[in-house]
Amino acid sequence: MERKAAVERETKETSINMELDLDGTGTSEISTGIPFFDHMLELMFRNALINVKLKAEGDLEVDGHHTVEDVGLAAGEALKGALGVKEGITRYGWSLVPMDESLARVSMDISGRPFLEYDIDLKTEPLGNFDPELSRDFFQALVNEASITLHIKLIYGKGLHHGLEAVYKAVGRAFRQAVQIDPRERGIPSTKGTL
Repeated sequence: MERKAAVERETKETSINMELDLDGTGTSEISTGIPFFDHMLELMFRNALINVKLKAEGDLEVDGHHTVEDVGLAAGEALKGALGVKEGITRYGWSLVPMDESLARVSMDISGRPFLEYDIDLKTEPLGNFDPELSRDFFQALVNEASITLHIKLIYGKGLHHGLEAVYKAVGRAFRQAVQIDPRERGIPSTKGTL
């Protein structure tokens, strides 16, 4: 069974095309017009071993919010579509990822219930044309559309770039674990029989 999805999202503010393969090797072609955000997404999908093609155009002359949030919505929709009924998945994923002086912890549950806990305490400053505060918006949109529970904690870190890099890598590693097929799981991993 192929676990792939394609999403097209068109609004007055953004135009997004995304293809996603859960059983890939982590290759990506990503262009959002926000180079630092592209870099973070590449790291996340590489660590998740999810193949992705993403082309996003947005009203960056206003700011990056619409583009970043709508990429999160498209990514969540694609993940949900590729997972299907979620039969046989591991469901839970977690990771602890260092990036030099930074350490990030992520836990997730492909639960069918959207919830985000986002605990990052770093002084923010622009990273190119990327406002670091938009990372929360990206993850909130992804969580809402994919219907997952996601807890993100930057345990410590001094540099903003390394702190966010640890976070995106940790999210990717947690996704890798949660979406993988468990050979011992014979159905949907829930006592309710649905996720």
